[in-house]
Amino acid sequence: MRNTTGIISAALLVASMPLLAKDYSFTGKATGPDGNLLYQEQHTINGTCQNGSFRPQQHRVDYLNPGESEPFAWKDLDYNTSVIRPRVHFVQPGFDETLTIRYPQPGTLTVKWDTPSEGSKRFEVDYPDGTVVDSGFDNLVRKHWPSVLAGESIKFRFLAPTRGEHYGFVLEKAESDKVKADHVLQIRPTSMVVGFLIDPIVLGYNNRGALTDYYGLTNIRKNQDSNYNAHIRYTINTYPDCELTP
Repeated sequence: MRNTTGIISAALLVASMPLLAKDYSFTGKATGPDGNLLYQEQHTINGTCQNGSFRPQQHRVDYLNPGESEPFAWKDLDYNTSVIRPRVHFVQPGFDETLTIRYPQPGTLTVKWDTPSEGSKRFEVDYPDGTVVDSGFDNLVRKHWPSVLAGESIKFRFLAPTRGEHYGFVLEKAESDKVKADHVLQIRPTSMVVGFLIDPIVLGYNNRGALTDYYGLTNIRKNQDSNYNAHIRYTINTYPDCELTP
């Protein structure tokens, strides 16, 4: 009886443990207003399957110029602590730019930004629960997938790392003549003042919860003073062997 009980307990423990998932990978092509290809993105995300859903852990993005195989910029994200607030390390050597986001203690994050023209900047930012950082917006969408598709609006704070501040935004369903997808959403500022400065970001998702389109301001520099606005269309290379959405 003891051996049987031990075997059952071990089996239950193994069944409850997260299982390593197949990598989730996709490729993006960023085009400008004239339709010309600006650059490409290669994304690889590893993670685990927990209760039938994919839980990302590490995310690598390589940015490549058209026709080139070596990246001109790259980004590493770590979601182990939070899927909506990853640790971030972004490098764009052509402009001598690096951006690092870390979390030294609960409720506080730090930003280290080596800028192309203004030297190094450091910020320490207190943030409320629910604040989203960088690509964490993609996981925010999937976290609230049923609610968003039902037409609910999700309010959250979004970090502007180069300003050392977070602002109020809302995630909601939208209509757009720019993005054609199974589901079209947008992220827009809730403040009228911020809305004058930042256009809404339009997102496209397929029925499996995978990002297919991003239309708006990117993190890739066009020149010393500004970043590209682009339409990035994503092609899914591999899905994890569990669902992306709850």
